Amino acid sequence: MRHSMQTDFFGASTKVLTVAELTRAIRDTLETKFGAVWVQGEISNYKQHPSGHQYFTLKDSRAQIACVIFRNAPLSIRQPLADGAQVQVYGNVSVFEARGQYQLSVEIVQPRGLGLLQAKFEALKRKLEAEGLFDPARKKALPKFPKRIGIVTSPSGAAIRDILNILRRRARGIEILINPVRVQGTGAAAEIASAINELSNPSTIWPPIDLIVIARGGGSIEDLWEFNEEIVARAIAAALVPIVSAVGHEIDFTIADFVADLRAATPSAAAELIVPAAAELDRRMNELTICLQRCWRNFLAREQTRLRLFSERTVGRELLTRIQEGKQALDWTHESLQRNATGFLGNWRSRLTEDVAALRRHDPSREIVLRRSRFAELARRLAACPPQSVGTARKRFERTEKILAVLGPDATLRRGYSLTLDGTGNLVRSVTQVKRGDTIRTRVTDGTIKSNVA
Repeated sequence: MRHSMQTDFFGASTKVLTVAELTRAIRDTLETKFGAVWVQGEISNYKQHPSGHQYFTLKDSRAQIACVIFRNAPLSIRQPLADGAQVQVYGNVSVFEARGQYQLSVEIVQPRGLGLLQAKFEALKRKLEAEGLFDPARKKALPKFPKRIGIVTSPSGAAIRDILNILRRRARGIEILINPVRVQGTGAAAEIASAINELSNPSTIWPPIDLIVIARGGGSIEDLWEFNEEIVARAIAAALVPIVSAVGHEIDFTIADFVADLRAATPSAAAELIVPAAAELDRRMNELTICLQRCWRNFLAREQTRLRLFSERTVGRELLTRIQEGKQALDWTHESLQRNATGFLGNWRSRLTEDVAALRRHDPSREIVLRRSRFAELARRLAACPPQSVGTARKRFERTEKILAVLGPDATLRRGYSLTLDGTGNLVRSVTQVKRGDTIRTRVTDGTIKSNVA
């Protein structure tokens, strides 16, 4: 596009803009500088066009601005719009080029004074809902009998005490892993999201978790705000295991409640929802036992009836034939037992006769007579031994005793020699066997001398 040029008062060349160019430049400046803003004021000139768009003017005592709500806008309106309503609106500043008028493209409308936090809550809720994070189809089913439960909460709050008390009462065998976090204040949302990721993802430190509970007691919207942050919602949506949100009281709702697989009204209610009561399981087990017994009795009665009918139908030639065959088999078995018994008794009688004959051959009285005769012969030979043999043996003993007395250690000691023993009683044969400070004993002919090595 060619732009006309004009010389100003000082002779400089100046570009001449068209109306559309100027309007577009103003629009770009407004949208870049302001973007999305919150504005509060009074509605006037409200009109809903047949096209579905809504138009109104937002004014105060000093100024006014045109507003438009497009038909396809993801609008959040807490009450019907009407002239005179005091509202807060959220939207983008733009320019309607056809009329050269700047305006506000509205996305959120709420009563004036509701607060920025509530507006942020509604905006994030609409955003996540549009992405499908609240869709029931993506929510995971809770395990009926979880073995390991992870809890994300403050370790010092009342919520964890309520949950633990109920879990101990209802199901004592469950393993509980608490990932402690702050549940209020700046930065708590990041801690909560990180704790959810740690419990959800596989770990080498702890076994896989079957279920995660995020819990906190009640409070104001400011107290619960960390559970309305997008980072927490994204962590819940990305979790690999089911998550139960138990934040606040029954009347409190957070973004975490909408994204979680199950929302519990309170932390105590969450503990009751995630595990079955032991008493209820016992009752159900008793019911199933009674039902099984009833079915078994019915089955037996039915089979007995079938057996009786079958027996009644088969009484006749076939049954009589089987009875006769059974009698013949019984007779054959009886004869076989008799033959086997007779042979068995005959074998044992023969063995008994052989054992009696063997005992007779080894009669003890006969052995006694033989031994007695042998002892008499030995006594006779001993009596016939000459007395000189005893005298000769005595002399040999005395001569040996004298030789030992001369060569023995006592005789050596009497000749002036001595024996030296160390502390353990071993004979000292060399100076290398002792050292300075050792205690030694020296044995002489009339006693022992105790001394220390210097």
